[in-house]
Amino acid sequence: MRLRRAVTIGAAALAAIGTVLCLAGMPAPGAQLLGLGVVVLVGVAIERWRYRTTPRPGADWQPTGERFVDPESGRSVDVFYDPKTGERRYRTDGDRGAGTG
Repeated sequence: MRLRRAVTIGAAALAAIGTVLCLAGMPAPGAQLLGLGVVVLVGVAIERWRYRTTPRPGADWQPTGERFVDPESGRSVDVFYDPKTGERRYRTDGDRGAGTG
């Protein structure tokens, strides 16, 4: 969270400095800083959307009985299934009390 906030603040500062430079009559460096700031801000927004956590399976969700070890984290993962939509969600042991999964 802190890194994302620092990157967002830095990108906003670059965009602001770029805007000031453009308005002060230095369009080349101003446009570069403004463009870089905007690209980084869009990247942070996409990253937040793409890698957001999924909500914990609710009462309608049924465990499938499948369980495996995630090779990347080494944690045990349970699989849940929503019979209404066919969607599957994966919850690790650490997610049980956290509200995500």
